Amino acid sequence: MGGTENISLREQVALLPLSPGVYQFVDRSGTVIYVGKAKSLRKRVSSYFVQSKEHSAKVRVLVKQIAAIRHIVVDSETDALLLENSLIKTLQPRYNILLKDDKTYPWIVVRKEHFPRVQSTRILSRDGSQYFGPYGSVMMQHSVLDFIREVVPLRTCKLNLAPELIAKGKYTVCLQYHLGNCKGPCIGQQSEEEYGRLLEMVVSVLKGDLRPVRQYLEGEMARAAAELKFELAQRYKQRLDALDNYAGKSVIVSAKIVDVDVFSLLPDDDVAYCNFVRIRHGSIVGVSTVKLSTGVGGDERDMLTLAIQHIVEHIAGGELAREVIVPFLPSTTLLFDGVTFTVPKRGEKFELLEFSQKSARIYRAEQLKNLEIKNPERYTDRLMNALQKELRLDRQPRHIECFDNSNLQGAHPVASCVVFRDGKPSRREYRHFNIKTVEGPDDYASMREVVFRRYTRLMAEGAALPDLVIADGGKGQMGVIHEVLEHLGLDIPIAGLAKDDRHRTAELLCGFPPLLVGIRPTSPLFHFLSQIQEEVHRFAITFHRQKRSKAFIHSELEQIEGVGDKTVQTLLRHFRTVEKVRAANIEELSALVGPAKAKKIRTFFEK
Repeated sequence: MGGTENISLREQVALLPLSPGVYQFVDRSGTVIYVGKAKSLRKRVSSYFVQSKEHSAKVRVLVKQIAAIRHIVVDSETDALLLENSLIKTLQPRYNILLKDDKTYPWIVVRKEHFPRVQSTRILSRDGSQYFGPYGSVMMQHSVLDFIREVVPLRTCKLNLAPELIAKGKYTVCLQYHLGNCKGPCIGQQSEEEYGRLLEMVVSVLKGDLRPVRQYLEGEMARAAAELKFELAQRYKQRLDALDNYAGKSVIVSAKIVDVDVFSLLPDDDVAYCNFVRIRHGSIVGVSTVKLSTGVGGDERDMLTLAIQHIVEHIAGGELAREVIVPFLPSTTLLFDGVTFTVPKRGEKFELLEFSQKSARIYRAEQLKNLEIKNPERYTDRLMNALQKELRLDRQPRHIECFDNSNLQGAHPVASCVVFRDGKPSRREYRHFNIKTVEGPDDYASMREVVFRRYTRLMAEGAALPDLVIADGGKGQMGVIHEVLEHLGLDIPIAGLAKDDRHRTAELLCGFPPLLVGIRPTSPLFHFLSQIQEEVHRFAITFHRQKRSKAFIHSELEQIEGVGDKTVQTLLRHFRTVEKVRAANIEELSALVGPAKAKKIRTFFEK
């Protein structure tokens, strides 16, 4: 759960993500006074703080009592609706009047009986039946049931279809049999085995596996078309279209997972973020994330043990569920009497663990964003410390320079250097370079020239040298920079940023010979390095495009007989673009370059 009680409400709203989720308004005593759902958390919550005549008196009173905002990010609006319902029933917030009763959401049940029926229910019983859902609305549930009944011919009657009663001939068929919606098991027209095969298809749909029913519909559609039953084939086509719109069930609640607690751990240098999810009666009733100081290099199993102890004591009311889902076993389980620890690898329990891990990552990102806003110096110091540690540098790399080349099959080769100071781009220090000594597409030679020119000039001017030089490339580019710096007698650390086949930052290299440095793609340090790489690439590409465009303009005007470079410069200084030169009349051109050249220019463009 995200929580930012230590900053102003305006800042808290600005930090909210645009993702779907559930928000909680908390008063000064720490009590949750309102729970709501949102398609976009930031947009929905910000609407409360906009002056509007449409706000009711209750909303205006509510807003005055808000001291803090908490939130939980989920995957969909349906998940948000279900989680909102669960939290409102658990927390009973003062300002919630909708959903506050003990109403439960609808489920679909496959009865445990002969020739099982597929029905709607709001009551979960331990009778051996299978339950699927819940569904966010009755309309959603009915659409699923209607779809199943349209596609798969199962019975809907209340008859007791025990084999001995069917054998006695007690029943007669109903209207559904004559409509083709039932195969007539009540009169022995359908065996339990055949009925069971159709039921398996329905269960697959309810579990989210649409392949069996898709294969069935495609087969029936092909068969109907082969028999020239085109109306029937079209009906199956429509059912396939309906199948494509079918939505899978939510991870927010489960009929199988009744009472469990879920813990996930996200280590981060000398701290760890532990997320706690509490599930009761199949619904999530609480989500919390805590930040714990762990010390550098702590064992993750010990961290998890300490985190669970802390949460049980301060958040979970001193109790744990009999089953606890974890990413790995804690260092000791003896402290948690009567508790079974589960490390899932797949299935619904694994999905709950993933939900917990995602919540921890979101919380960490929000904490770091909060730190960047409230204390940018501390945030930068943390970032520089992380880079110093990963690259094993003697000091923080407060001054970083990064180089990149750009050319198109060797034409118009250029390079760029971007400068970052204290983790921020210093754009006034950016530099472009026209490659002067290299012909053809030779990136290594171009890099050699540019690095030599850059640091020869800085040394001549007595300017400060960088703490770190980064090559936008792999080992080859690093080797060239190392060679130049060694030639100049400079001892500056070098790193390389290699890209993947989609031109995204993939890995960090450092040292000689260069070694791969493992950095989490979700970490702030990885994002910072990606920013540097994207910035140097953008700067180089922009300059290269400008140079190509200028060269094209010059080449077009230079094709005019009798017009040289000096005349081209005169024309472009006055008209700015080739299009305006093309549109100029003979009098305008004559006044600028003389009548003879003006006539040649007009003749060229009028061809």
